[in-house]
Amino acid sequence: MLQTGQAETLVVRTARELAELSLAHEDGAFIGSEDELLLRLRISRPTLRQAAKIAENDRLISVRRGIRGGFYASRPDAEDAIRTLARYLRLKGATLLDIIAVSRLVAEEAAGLACQCEDADLREKLVQFALTIDEADTPGAIIVAEARVARLLARMSGNPAIELVMAIGYSFGMEEQGTSLYQTAEHRDVARKLQHGLCQAILARDSDVARLMMRRRSAALADWLAAGGDN
Repeated sequence: MLQTGQAETLVVRTARELAELSLAHEDGAFIGSEDELLLRLRISRPTLRQAAKIAENDRLISVRRGIRGGFYASRPDAEDAIRTLARYLRLKGATLLDIIAVSRLVAEEAAGLACQCEDADLREKLVQFALTIDEADTPGAIIVAEARVARLLARMSGNPAIELVMAIGYSFGMEEQGTSLYQTAEHRDVARKLQHGLCQAILARDSDVARLMMRRRSAALADWLAAGGDN
């Protein structure tokens, strides 16, 4: 039993060393061949391969076979984190109301910061989005539009933490649990008006109004969910 525990500790330590090697290189850079890493880390081949699986699952290295085979630096992306956190939330029984309760202030901050965005390409994307708002006239179309504008505003905020929180909210909430929303024409009309007001405020760089529009949007969602039950 002690030997097994020691082996597991060595594997975990090796996985950490592989992760550190990866982070010391640019994404996609060659770290070394299997034989080179065996010499460098002074471990056995089975230990290296077990450790590599751990680091590979964490998206910190990639292992390639063949002529140009070996170990390469890799990086986890936002989608990896979102999937993991969404899975955790589902296991804990979280609801869309829970998501709104913790993300509404982040969404307001994103709206305010988006007003300061100087990226002409992102601002043009918001202009183009605004032109399509009235085309969304089904629950599914509204949900897609909500997710689209939220992700765009998160990018415009320039804050990666805001991007992550809002992406979790929309991936887990709107796309997975939001099918009961926007079932009435009245609710869809309110959603479109709020989107118009939000886009206009951001393009006019009016952070107070942008925050207000986002606050009203969160309040409307919470009211609709509370009235209809978050199933």
